[in-house]
Amino acid sequence: MSTKDLRQKYVRAFVMITMKPGTSQKIVSSRKIRGIKIANSVFGRFDAVAVIEATDLEELKKIIYEMIERHPDVIHTETLLSMQQ
Repeated sequence: MSTKDLRQKYVRAFVMITMKPGTSQKIVSSRKIRGIKIANSVFGRFDAVAVIEATDLEELKKIIYEMIERHPDVIHTETLLSMQQ
């Protein structure tokens, strides 16, 4: 059995976030939320992008729906699931 087989498998998602004007920095501080690996303010159609890793889809759903979408300054999210682990 190789070490590659022993690594924990994760579901990775990229969450594109639309925030209320002037509040994108607030979601960046959400990096403290378990599962959020990277969160950055961005220019363009979305205000911020978060990279989330979870052990399964159920945990991913909890992070997105219970922690990100319930943030008072979040207007809309769009989630992209990675095809690689």
